[in-house]
Amino acid sequence: MSLFVWPEPATDFVSEVIAPEAYQTGCYFVFKGSDILLRFDTAGQWQPMGHAEAAQFNGTASKVHYMGRMADMPCFAVETAGLEGETFGGLRSLFGHTDNLTFSLAGRAAQIVDWYRSHQFCGRCGLAAIEHSQDRAMICEVCKIHSYPRLSPSIIVLIHRQGEVLLARNQRFPQGMYSTLAGFVEPGESIEETLIREVKEEVGVNVTNLEYHGSQPWPFPNSLMLGFHAEYESGDIVLQEEEIADAQWFDCQQLPMIPGKVAISRWLIDAYLTRLGIPIES
Repeated sequence: MSLFVWPEPATDFVSEVIAPEAYQTGCYFVFKGSDILLRFDTAGQWQPMGHAEAAQFNGTASKVHYMGRMADMPCFAVETAGLEGETFGGLRSLFGHTDNLTFSLAGRAAQIVDWYRSHQFCGRCGLAAIEHSQDRAMICEVCKIHSYPRLSPSIIVLIHRQGEVLLARNQRFPQGMYSTLAGFVEPGESIEETLIREVKEEVGVNVTNLEYHGSQPWPFPNSLMLGFHAEYESGDIVLQEEEIADAQWFDCQQLPMIPGKVAISRWLIDAYLTRLGIPIES
């Protein structure tokens, strides 16, 4: 496997739908179903496939999606039935093995692949859909319904009071792992209403002074996480047991196991520690 290197400056991705007519370089995110091709260099860093290696497909890939350009390098999401001798795995296999930029593109590719696979037929009449020639959309020629890649907006929030933060364990988390609270926006809700409702439902407390910090696409499978800090106002912890296994107030100097730096939950925690002047672990 040859070493893949982004061209400089690899900082800004330009989303596009129509691929250039000719190109000599390229980056390929290869999928079998929902799993991505797992290839690691000698330092343990995950590597997308380069242009020369992608020639092995020779039209045999079930679908190639042009995603856009990173520093003028075309990027593609590729669906395949598999490659002999190669290993595929879930996107979480990339945690700790790639930078945030490359992970975000892998997540984008995964969502495009999932969108195309899930919208082959019209949801209203059931007829086969076709691709839009200019946009990333599937169209029913009878109903005229345009199906774009689905995004599910959700909030994620770090609740704090003085030198403590409220962290919780989801029922699906690894043992000992705690994180910030999160939940999906319901129809008719504002983001602020969602945050207040989700916190109350999941841990029983009331919050105030909501402070927006940023967002992150989260491809599990198609969330857009909107990150906040919120100040504790009142109430005792009461768990929504079908969702939350445990929730506690933690001293910021003695935090439990928390998510890695690829996740916005960690960004929110690190931002609050920085505000308090507490050193951040690498």
